[in-house]
Amino acid sequence: MNLLFIGDVVGRTGRTVLFQNISHLIQQHHIDFTIANVENAAGGFGVTPEIADEFLAHDIDLLTSGNHIWDKREIFDYLNTQPRLLRPANYPPGNPGTGAFLGCTKQGLKVAVLNIQGRAYMPTIDCPFRVADAEIDRLRKETNIIIVDMHGEATAEKMAFGWYVDGRVSAVLGTHTHVPTADARILPMGTAYITDVGMTGPYHSVIGMNIEDSWQRLIYQQPKKFEPAKGDPRISGVIVEIDAQSGGARRIERLHERYEI
Repeated sequence: MNLLFIGDVVGRTGRTVLFQNISHLIQQHHIDFTIANVENAAGGFGVTPEIADEFLAHDIDLLTSGNHIWDKREIFDYLNTQPRLLRPANYPPGNPGTGAFLGCTKQGLKVAVLNIQGRAYMPTIDCPFRVADAEIDRLRKETNIIIVDMHGEATAEKMAFGWYVDGRVSAVLGTHTHVPTADARILPMGTAYITDVGMTGPYHSVIGMNIEDSWQRLIYQQPKKFEPAKGDPRISGVIVEIDAQSGGARRIERLHERYEI
């Protein structure tokens, strides 16, 4: 089985470059299941129901997110009605939506996806390690193919999490920092790992935002609204080849392509 995971899609530029090229990427790499992190898809902050529907209409099988999932109030009710948009599973009980998904590829192969958020330099929510333990135990009763979007700020926390679940999930794919890392590998017990898959959107930017807005905010320490940048659109992500029986990863390959839009 071949999985395509698309890193944090930022703003209109990220959506456009992905929508124009996703069908070709799926065909070129013989992809069976596609996931995209969409927490920055609406103007760089959050996602709306209309934009989520647009992703799902463009051959994306599942949408993950992170701390910015709450930025658009209109997404709250949508989370309760659309199981193909996840929020991190370790937000406290009582929040809308769910952090885990169990579905099938077009060929009928069962696939589970778990969305987890780190706590280092992030909101203080429930323990990602303990929540993952319970969710993985539950999902493994249904399938050996389990993909984790580990949405976190600290590289050490994401790496520790990867080692912690090695052999129990097919892949741990880091998101949130928008900068692709060069550490894609298969851990000893068969879990594919990368600290951050990178950003899909404008790379002539500061992690997707307008350059001048970013340095002005840092120099003057005054509140300033960030606006998404537009230049140098790229798609970042990974392709993971997974053994359909064992759920172990055979290969992980970084994807980082520049396109004209």
